Order: sequence, then structure tokens, then C-alpha cells
Amino acid sequence: MRERGRLAEAIERQQRLEAQLADLRELAELADEEDDAETLEEVSRELEALAAKVERLELESLLSGEADRNDAYLQVNAGAGGTESQDWAEMLLRMYVRWAEAHGYEVEWVEETPGEEAGIKSATIKIKGENAYGWLKTESGVHRLVRISPFDAQARRHTSFASVWVYPVVEEDFDIEIDPKDLRIDTYRASGAGGQHVNRTDSAVRITHIPTGIVVQCQNDRSQHRNRAQAMAMLKARLYELELQKRRAEQQKLEEQKTDIGWGHQIRSYVLHPYKLVKDLRTGVETGNAQAVLDGDIDRFLEAALAQGATNKRPEELAAEGKQG
Repeated sequence: MRERGRLAEAIERQQRLEAQLADLRELAELADEEDDAETLEEVSRELEALAAKVERLELESLLSGEADRNDAYLQVNAGAGGTESQDWAEMLLRMYVRWAEAHGYEVEWVEETPGEEAGIKSATIKIKGENAYGWLKTESGVHRLVRISPFDAQARRHTSFASVWVYPVVEEDFDIEIDPKDLRIDTYRASGAGGQHVNRTDSAVRITHIPTGIVVQCQNDRSQHRNRAQAMAMLKARLYELELQKRRAEQQKLEEQKTDIGWGHQIRSYVLHPYKLVKDLRTGVETGNAQAVLDGDIDRFLEAALAQGATNKRPEELAAEGKQG
């Protein structure tokens, strides 16, 4: 029924666009006959807006992967560098939360481990809404920041790294076998800037999947039982994403591309000094409005990565499109 509803909505949306185009064509013909320049100009503006909608729908049509329509888990981890990298990790997390809220997605905090002086060591959020995973799946990788450090008394330039990992939320009835012998389960006291979610009991849960080395943790509930159930759901999602990656690699046979977007590989640079520039190293798309990007304006990067995966466009082509945007 969910699939039927999604398809019905897509058809209705297509029909509305066709009707709007027909109305604009008729209005343009009448304005042309009457030599009404003002109306023709208005029709031109409406057509540009309609073209933008169609372009967005064309991109959304590329979200046809097995899990693209699912909600998404997004995990951020600070790299080496102490306070500097931990502050950068918190900035990245804020960027994704801003993006999600601007697009009408619901954000749920799963876990957060604060830094010693500022920022976070790690955090995981769940982004809930249609195509959340499809839009964010290409964000996995290492993000690099260059800036004058606010924590350096000598105001020197620092380079910091933080890692992002995105994986889909799978349906509760999704069947994946996990051998209990392959798990190490630890409990610990929740901590961090989680407000009402933080408590002083050993309710937080960390699960390590020994064969793959995957580690998940949850602390957003006061109940250890519920945190454990959420952590197990996250582990299933991570194993599912691992399987999806294997399938994509087999289908595309693009081992180099797989390496580029894999965990531990730099995908984007954010430079705040001596100039301002955010550049995606996979697609070549860049912008000088770094503050807007850090405030969540990352659509041009998501769209370029999606288009590259679907059309195999060259980085210079995507860069040109990104600059136009």
C-alpha cells in the first residue's frame, strides 16, 4: 500500500505539471496575439520555475535504489586532533541537522559523546522522511576543514578531519541473521549535551559486531532494554548497508569509485582561511559561500553526486553545473 501511494502521488504530480505547462502555453499564445509583453514576461518566469521543478523531479527519479526511500542514520566521528577536530565534528552535525530541517525531515537524536573541551567525539542521528537515505548516501567519507583555530592563542591555521557515515533504516521485519557469539555488548553511563535524554544510570548500550568491526551505540532512552533494541536495529542497518555496497560494487564494477566514496576517504574540503571555498573532490562542484554550506545549503553537492552516479558525468561537467547553481 505504501508503494501504491507513492506511485499514485508521482502520477498526480506529473499530471499537475502537464496541466500547468498547457495553461502557460495557452496564456502565451493569447499574449502573443495581443502583443502583451508584460504577460509574456510573466509566462517566461513561470516557465523557468516549472523547469526547475521538472529538473528536481528528474533527480528524484534517480532515487530508485533498494533502500533510497528509507529513513537514514547519520553518524559523525571526530578525527585525530583533539578539540579542533571535535569542534569540526559538531559543526558538520549541525550542517546536516539544518539541511534536514530545511527539507521537512524529522531529526531524532540517537547518541552523542561530547568532547573534552568543546564539540563532540561522535554522534548519531536518525533522519526520518521520504528519500532521506537516497539523498544523503553519498555523504559518507572524510570531510576536511581548514581555518584559523579559535582554540589557538596564536591564531594559527589548522586542518581538521571528521568522518561521516550514512546508512539506511531498515524495516523492523527485515530478516538478517546475527550470531550472538559475534557480538560484544557493553553498557555505560550516558553523557553529553543531550538534555532530557541524558541520565545517570548505566543505560547506554554499545554493540560491537566482531566479524566486521562495526560498532553501534545508543543512549537516547532511560531504558537499557530500549537502547539495546535500538542499537540492534542500527547494527542490522549497518550490515544491510554493507551488503548494498557489495551489490553496487558487483553491478557497477567500478572499484575506483567505490574506494572514493568508502569510509576513510576524503570527499570534500571546507576552507575558511585564507579564502572561503567548499569543494567536493569527487564531482569538482564548488562554491565560495562557505557559511551557507555550513548552515545546511548542501543540495548542489548532493545533486551532483547523485547525477554523477547515474550518468557518469565528468567532474568538470558537474563543476560547471554546480557553479551555475
